[in-house]
Amino acid sequence: MLSTIELSDLKPGEIATISSVHADRSLYYRLAALGFRVGKRIEVIRHAKFSGPMQVRIGTTDIMLRRTEAEKISVLAS
Repeated sequence: MLSTIELSDLKPGEIATISSVHADRSLYYRLAALGFRVGKRIEVIRHAKFSGPMQVRIGTTDIMLRRTEAEKISVLAS
């Protein structure tokens, strides 16, 4: 069964599909330019310590993302 959670809740090694992005216009377009689009598969590579950024992979691109930004991205996790 699929459930919708925030990207920031995924653990390293987990893969999910982006279901929505809830951000203001400028952040939404910046994330879209980086590949964060509905339907794209995303993998969490690692979380930095002390609530630091997280490294995610979309396709072959690795991106460092702030936790506050990751909280605005909903994903479908299995």
